[in-house]
Amino acid sequence: MTDETSIFESLKLVTTATITTVLLKKGLRNVWLRGTKPLQPNQPRLVGRAFTLRFVPAREDLATPESWSSPISTRGAIEAMPGGCIAVVDAMGVTDAGIFGDILCARMKKRGVSALVTDGVVRDVAGVVGTGLPVWCNGAAAPPSVAGLTFVNWQEPVGCGGVAIFPDDVIVVDADGAVVIPKAIVGDVTALCVEQERLECWIMNEVEMGIPLPGLYPPNAESKSRYEASRTKP
Repeated sequence: MTDETSIFESLKLVTTATITTVLLKKGLRNVWLRGTKPLQPNQPRLVGRAFTLRFVPAREDLATPESWSSPISTRGAIEAMPGGCIAVVDAMGVTDAGIFGDILCARMKKRGVSALVTDGVVRDVAGVVGTGLPVWCNGAAAPPSVAGLTFVNWQEPVGCGGVAIFPDDVIVVDADGAVVIPKAIVGDVTALCVEQERLECWIMNEVEMGIPLPGLYPPNAESKSRYEASRTKP
């Protein structure tokens, strides 16, 4: 697969659980972003290129309300976000200072950002929900970001939820959280994921028919043969 639109449409049909399994088979174990939980139930599975933002620990001369007017600020970063991206915010797992509130999320939604993913927390939760921007985070806190964090830059490598994220890596989010697919292998991984989903759907049907798991999951040669035969049926 090479066309980004077709890749993303295919990934929307693939669970993050399947993606982690495929990446594990390719030697990548640390791809699930810890602490990234859906803010609301039933948020849709989404796919997008990572737009990264990075916070460091608060320093009193820098983490001030006045910093919000700086060119290097979360406000400036939001204005640089392209439509369709997924904003990935490295908040170092800090949970007592909300990185974004309703106004910033509303602006992201207006700019066509697909989702916000962070290992930190948000504030003004009712307002954030009201913007319609899907959010994956680690909870909520009333204090603003400068109470515990200093914003330093965007579109550089970050560590979100203990995972290395580079700008334009592909992010997939669903009910299980957020997963990164390195941008260099996204086409290959997507093709493998689609086939894995197809196989697991067949296995689930076999389970429903009472077939025991040994030799079925994972499939042995006989099961693989039956699976391949099922794919050729009209």
